Amino acid sequence: METQTMKEFSIKYRKTDFEQIQILYSGDADKAFRKFYDDDLNVYESAYILLLNSSNKTKGFVKVGQGGINSTSVDIRLICKFAIDTLSTAVILCHNHPSGNRTPSRQDEVLTKNLKKALEILDIKLIDSLIITATDFYSFADEGLI
Repeated sequence: METQTMKEFSIKYRKTDFEQIQILYSGDADKAFRKFYDDDLNVYESAYILLLNSSNKTKGFVKVGQGGINSTSVDIRLICKFAIDTLSTAVILCHNHPSGNRTPSRQDEVLTKNLKKALEILDIKLIDSLIITATDFYSFADEGLI
């Protein structure tokens, strides 16, 4: 029988040209997320998170989902892992709707609700969940859904 070896895991940080900013309202988050999207904003769905410290200053960002034209898969466990590994106290989730329709789907609502629950167990806040389009955005927090 072959012996299994244990693997060492670590977080790798890559320095970017994105400056650290403080997120005070949903418009700040919208501006920050738009820096990560390129042509994919209008082509396929992608999901990102912003990792924040206790002053709501950005610590980093992670692409947590890449999908097709009208959906993307997001693993809540991975979001929790990144938040814990970076000692973040808050997270903001964002994904795009290439269709231009900023209205959340039922799946968007369920994901936001489940992510909020999972992060609460870890004493990490879900500050907002955004849906962005080429010209607009939807904020779950602004709508009172977080």
